[in-house]
Amino acid sequence: MKVFLMHEDKDFDLQRKMPQWKEVVQDLELNVLFDAMAKEDDFFREVSEAAILSPLSDVKSILYRQEILKDCLANPSLIKEMYDISLESFDVEKNTFFGFFSRYPIGMLDSSVKAMTMLVKTLKKLRNIADEKSGKFHSKGFKRFFNMVKNELSDEYFEEVEKHLETLEFKNGMLISADLGMGNKGVNYTLRKPNEEKKRWISKIFSKREEEFTFRIAERDQNGAKALSNLKERGINSVANALTQSVDHILSFFTVLKTELAFYLAAMNLYDSLERLGEPLSFPVPHDIGTSIHEFKCLYDPSLALTLNKKVIGNDLKANGKNLFVITGANRGGKSTFLRSIGIAQLMMQSGIFAPAEHFSSSISKKIFTHYKRKEDEKMESGKFDEELRRMNKIATDLVPHSMVLFNESFSATNEIEGSEIAKEVVLALKEKDVEVFFVTHMYEFAHSMYEKHFDDAIFLVAERLEDGNRTFKIKEGKPLQTSFGIDLYERLFEK
Repeated sequence: MKVFLMHEDKDFDLQRKMPQWKEVVQDLELNVLFDAMAKEDDFFREVSEAAILSPLSDVKSILYRQEILKDCLANPSLIKEMYDISLESFDVEKNTFFGFFSRYPIGMLDSSVKAMTMLVKTLKKLRNIADEKSGKFHSKGFKRFFNMVKNELSDEYFEEVEKHLETLEFKNGMLISADLGMGNKGVNYTLRKPNEEKKRWISKIFSKREEEFTFRIAERDQNGAKALSNLKERGINSVANALTQSVDHILSFFTVLKTELAFYLAAMNLYDSLERLGEPLSFPVPHDIGTSIHEFKCLYDPSLALTLNKKVIGNDLKANGKNLFVITGANRGGKSTFLRSIGIAQLMMQSGIFAPAEHFSSSISKKIFTHYKRKEDEKMESGKFDEELRRMNKIATDLVPHSMVLFNESFSATNEIEGSEIAKEVVLALKEKDVEVFFVTHMYEFAHSMYEKHFDDAIFLVAERLEDGNRTFKIKEGKPLQTSFGIDLYERLFEK
């Protein structure tokens, strides 16, 4: 039995994460997002991190998850019920599988019979949902899942399993056969199916008994009892192993079901949290790698909204065919927030969930990296600028064409002339390798030099203050500003 609710053809890998994911989590403040998804459930958080930080790389896979999530949002109570059913299987494992005697065939068989008996009840609950509620689900993933449940967990399956479990209780003793080996030692011990008595009761009374040989062990014959126990264990060993493997298979199925449903429940938690704040949410439109599509309306930073616990300003942009985005403007004008919203939305889209926007459409990136200016760290063994260059070198080793790199005030730890020259060389090298670049900067020399090249695939954005009586900015297309520090300082000193 296969779940296939995260991928069409394979189980979800809880251990897989993108390169340099720790830097991405720190720079995009993803821990806020993970907290909202987890709601203090450590397992939800683990699954959320693994899914967000292992982006999908094709349109088909993204849409596959989107459709499943839509089903989940339409049937939240049923998804929770299935998740709770999967949790029951772990109670079975805990209560039946960890006894001392389960190390021996007899104990192993006893534990496995008890576990399978309980698991059959759990499987029947899942089958009931498939029978009664599967019509409420429309995604390819859930349709396949429920069809699998109906086919694999048929009435005939349950009847056969229950019959075997009843037989394995050995109410009338065990029937074991063996061959004689070297020195008349027993070999090839095999547990046999008990003989079925088909005679009527009156025939049993008056019919001649078949000749049989019986050997009885005295009550205090410890060696004889031990020998008999060894014979039983040899006979049931293969059956005990087979049943244990069957139990493991079912537990493995429930483990995957638990993991994959946990992701969708976590996504639903995030959806509810953002919807409660009145923030727009939409299912993004992914485009193939290399198509250079970037189009969104009211795109916002969900981590900021969750931190402030209120609706925040969103941004609009239509920049299809562009691979270089240079963002300048006033200090504290929302440039870094805008950059985070781009990165988070891209990761959310490529994990197969909704986007924090009224509309979001973007090309898929093969890999996503962040390179943000760091605060002074006492543990740094060298200067901030050297540390920036080392991080850039690490990114370069993992880069592939059609990746995305988000720069925030990068290379500004040195003087503007040197920093601008390095930033320019890095960006030009990335452009040659078909890497999408978003670059927030105060270095006018760098921004202006890029602007003067008149690249067809470049767009320049500025943080523009709105005329609303508040210190509110939106990101709009515009020529790079020469500086923002003086203007910002003036406003902070004289506009209060």
